[in-house]
Amino acid sequence: MSSEFLPALKLTLVTFALCGLAYPLVTTGVAQILFPQQANGSLIAGAPGRPPLGSKLIGQQFQGPRWFHGRPSAVHYDARSSGASNLGPTNQLLVEHVASRAARVWADNPTWGHKPIPADYLTSSGSGLDPDISIAAARLQAPRVARARHLSEVAVDKLIAQKTTGRGLGLFGEPRVNVLALNLALTSLQGR
Repeated sequence: MSSEFLPALKLTLVTFALCGLAYPLVTTGVAQILFPQQANGSLIAGAPGRPPLGSKLIGQQFQGPRWFHGRPSAVHYDARSSGASNLGPTNQLLVEHVASRAARVWADNPTWGHKPIPADYLTSSGSGLDPDISIAAARLQAPRVARARHLSEVAVDKLIAQKTTGRGLGLFGEPRVNVLALNLALTSLQGR
């Protein structure tokens, strides 16, 4: 029995050392050297000595007419418990949620009228933490934000264009706007 146990124990220890220690240390070290911003959570720094303002990768809730709002979140933007609502398209609760959100969007953005609302502005993402909205969702909100901040819509549209990220590698996904970056740009614009 010891002739079988000892080699198995050695193999377990070697495998643990390689896969449990060496590999994570090497990949973490390489990531820190090649991609330090991403490896540390893509945090957006605040004032010196203050905590970060947020992450480019995790959505936050913004309330009030002065801010661009992100996608609805099934987890209330709690990064500790990401997830979707798991409500299917025929689920009556989802239909009610979308109708309620649409009514609120039309009430908060009266210049939009009763035109169709971009789907990403009415439905939550799979993680509930999506930091981006479509360009259409940003433009829908532009008149409200401009009016609340006493800015011209042209200035707000210009910020949206500046903060728009194109398709990944020019092929993948849709152009999008990071809500945190856009709201920080608004704050900087008014700080001048």
